[in-house]
Amino acid sequence: MNAPTTPPAGGGTSGERGAWGWFAPSDGEGPKRPARQAPTGSGAESADESPEPPPPPGCRWRPLAYERGPYEPQDHPGQYGLQDHPGQHGLQDHPGQEGLQTHTSQHGQQDHPGQYAQPGHPHQGEQREHQRAPEPPDGPPHSPPGGRPAARPQGGWEAPAGPACEAPDRRPASPATPSPDTLLIRRTLAEIEPIADKVTSYFYALLFLQAPGLRALFPAAMDTQRDRLFKALLTAARHADDTATLSAYLSDLGRSHRKYGTEAAHYPAVGESLIGALSRHATATWCEETQAAWVRAYTAISQIMIDAAAEDERTSPAWWHAEIVSHESRTQDVAVVTVRPDQPYPFVAGQYAAVETPWWPRVWRNYSFSCAPRDDGLLSFHIKAVPAGWVSRALVHRAGLGDVIRLGPPNGSMTVDHTTDNGMLCLGGGTGIAPIKALVEDVARHGRSRPVEVFYGARHDDDLYDIDTMLRLQKAHAWLSVRPVVSHGPTLGLSGQLPQVIRKYGPWTAFDAFLSGPPGMIRSGVDTLVGIGIPSHRIRHDSIDDLTASATS
Repeated sequence: MNAPTTPPAGGGTSGERGAWGWFAPSDGEGPKRPARQAPTGSGAESADESPEPPPPPGCRWRPLAYERGPYEPQDHPGQYGLQDHPGQHGLQDHPGQEGLQTHTSQHGQQDHPGQYAQPGHPHQGEQREHQRAPEPPDGPPHSPPGGRPAARPQGGWEAPAGPACEAPDRRPASPATPSPDTLLIRRTLAEIEPIADKVTSYFYALLFLQAPGLRALFPAAMDTQRDRLFKALLTAARHADDTATLSAYLSDLGRSHRKYGTEAAHYPAVGESLIGALSRHATATWCEETQAAWVRAYTAISQIMIDAAAEDERTSPAWWHAEIVSHESRTQDVAVVTVRPDQPYPFVAGQYAAVETPWWPRVWRNYSFSCAPRDDGLLSFHIKAVPAGWVSRALVHRAGLGDVIRLGPPNGSMTVDHTTDNGMLCLGGGTGIAPIKALVEDVARHGRSRPVEVFYGARHDDDLYDIDTMLRLQKAHAWLSVRPVVSHGPTLGLSGQLPQVIRKYGPWTAFDAFLSGPPGMIRSGVDTLVGIGIPSHRIRHDSIDDLTASATS
């Protein structure tokens, strides 16, 4: 199902602040850049689309020479790369407040692919090449109008002193007013929105040119992955002023990306590629002031992610190996898969985990746990094979007893609040019944009676593959009510679309709502629940973006 940073941890593969910054190493000698060449392959826009941008109007940008001498250590490591105090640009120094209230589920897809080899621990002979990002240009930064030194230009471009774009008013903003940096960032986002696909292609072309070793972290086929990293960066930048939400969102990303083999040394190349792609295509709004705003935002973003990963590394592995101990086919395309992790796996009912199979390395998909934590430590998932779904079809039709899969860390916040006795209205469509079942078990384990109303939806009666389990739970617990809902064909239960059927029951204003299922059901379900009086902050559901992206997973 789906949606705290701590001080940087010393050592470890997840990185520490003293090792590398977003755009530049804090000390030591950086590698030389490879000779510049035009982007080619899946990430390139076209054969004649090279990373050498023309000067944007009013900014007089000029390309920097690609070949440079060794990078000289900075007197102040945070000056051009990671800031020593991320909070100075609008982010708190020690973020960690709860934010983002969305949740990903078994229908979701991860932002980035992973691979079997952990840094320093090759798997099955695989060795990943890690390439440090190129060093920043020599010389002092230029000072934009207003007297504030601009962050050191990145992405291979230098902003010489000269005309700059009109900067927003830099007087302190009220809590409801976007900061000057956020205004500049939003202008860029508005400009590139109509050509987002083109900018994304160029971003990846730059990334794989500057850091070829990073290509191994991504799956062979980039069709479904291609825009997710870029979109995540833009989303984070757009919400730069929302400290609590941004901190929770990025900390979660930083921890979850450990399973992909992401290291602190990888962030500079991503940052340079982001700046390079934006400066190439946002020609109407790009200038020294805009670039400085993006550098500051990216610096703060990366620091939160690096610190969260480093802190998580102290207590948790990057992934768990799990052996399949039960594989039960419920329908032609649905299986209940139970696994035994190789070490204790802490999670809460309603959460999910990213799963990677040995047949599709570096391809991860999210699946919700279909049970509350068990005394024997086993974990169960409900998997539906979808057309052309690499992971789902492998788990349903190929996996068997004794096969070993990998699990990412538990994630998601669609969980039960046991400090309240509010009723629970639960809508589960298709395999979305899996986390709903886990929530019911969680309530039963805590022993506090509260009304739990479950509406279990499917297209046909035969698709209600777990109805017997849910009816047994209803028989065992007087506080539980289970109603099957079928949208097509004859049924002994309720007929109609799941969100519309719940209008006939209630009232639900005193209930907390939980939704899990296909994207269309989530959208209409949220609209229906808000329309009948349930406040939006008491509605928890799968992340619609992730559900949509996983339609073919």
